[in-house]
Amino acid sequence: MARRPHTKRKKNQRHYQNELDHPSRYSHNIVELNSRQLETAYAPARASQPLRAFNEAQQRYINAIKTHPLTFGIGPAGTGKSYCAGALAAEALESGRIERIILTRPAVEAGEQLGFLPGALDEKFSVYIDAFRDILNERLGAGTTDYCLRHGRIVAAPLAFMRGKTFNSKTFVVLDEAQNTSLAQMKMFLTRIGEDSRVVINGDIEQSDIRGPNGLQDAMERLGDLPNVYIHRFERDDIVRSGLVRDILDRYESPSRT
Repeated sequence: MARRPHTKRKKNQRHYQNELDHPSRYSHNIVELNSRQLETAYAPARASQPLRAFNEAQQRYINAIKTHPLTFGIGPAGTGKSYCAGALAAEALESGRIERIILTRPAVEAGEQLGFLPGALDEKFSVYIDAFRDILNERLGAGTTDYCLRHGRIVAAPLAFMRGKTFNSKTFVVLDEAQNTSLAQMKMFLTRIGEDSRVVINGDIEQSDIRGPNGLQDAMERLGDLPNVYIHRFERDDIVRSGLVRDILDRYESPSRT
């Protein structure tokens, strides 16, 4: 009886790995990003214009993603790191410049992990990656997003299932919440990068939910001077979500209140 969870975990991992290698054969294993809620959940209207930066910092970040194989987006919540990366990936897929989007992140949250959430593994992970669903719906339209998910053009999988895979050419990969990676996880992810793929790594090194060394900080220190790597740092003044978010961060991070 004690071996069942381990066996089931290996089976789920094989399914994700097969999906990454053969999307058309295993499309039923794609994470549906809370697709069961689509009939009642709010879906944003599809954007009619190409992605436009809200400020100069976002424009530099967008330019970096377009011109570098590997871009790090570092900064506080609300600066548009995930939105810009997701929107650029969607536009590249729609235009035919890429053939596939892979969305991933470490399955780590403050106080919760995948094993403590209800449902099967793909249902659990959809909770972690669900924010990208709205971005894809807005940029591609809900119908196109559903189609791409079913046919393996968009794949979402936990970071743990990236081991042994290669991000082939014409693949746009987004690693979100990278501050929750360990050194070993980050090294594993970075060594998956193939020729002509585009990779974006986002995170806030001040908001790590793991103990010990931070894989994101370590990678920035090791790779920052490579010519094909760009590290973009957002500041608090670059927050575009709302002025209230800036005020909240000020109160939480004020030295007099810590």
